[in-house]
Amino acid sequence: MTSSRSTGAVRLTRRGVLSAFAATAVTAAPAQAGIFGFLRGGGDVRRIKMYSGRTGESIDMIYWVDGKYVKPALKEINHFMRDWRDNATTNIDTRTIDIMAASHALMDVDEPYLLLSGYRTPHTNAMLRSRSGGAARNSLHMKGQAADLRLKSRSVKQMAAAAQACSAGGVGKYYRSNFVHMDCGPTRSWTG
Repeated sequence: MTSSRSTGAVRLTRRGVLSAFAATAVTAAPAQAGIFGFLRGGGDVRRIKMYSGRTGESIDMIYWVDGKYVKPALKEINHFMRDWRDNATTNIDTRTIDIMAASHALMDVDEPYLLLSGYRTPHTNAMLRSRSGGAARNSLHMKGQAADLRLKSRSVKQMAAAAQACSAGGVGKYYRSNFVHMDCGPTRSWTG
């Protein structure tokens, strides 16, 4: 992976993707079709770092070790990514967590993600739809399969490029709101 200090741009290449994964212990889900080819033998630990401006909480944890998810860590992630409006939780799909972790590793940053939206109850999703129309009627957020994320040190374009390099789900670029949507649904991309 190469970066340009003057513009802050990151150019992702296949060699850069492979180098990023070889240099880190974080890998993506072997079940993900596009990403697992890059990752075989990529490491035995997966880690996620996030904070929430809404709740003031943060997590920095290893959630997968030696081929197995760490159940107490997943439980903490489920709580962290809850719908803060209703304080409701669901099981966050591990494929989404893996996409987020792999994308973070590709960007070679230490900064945690700012989680804008994880799980949403149908009530919250309907409220967001009525206010802006930006939330999908059948949003994957309601299934615990999506996250809206931001990094101060990376642009929307850089974050989206890293997520798209995983070829493992949906990637939405929201330039005006400065965030990237990542999900474990069908591989696709859009600009909102």
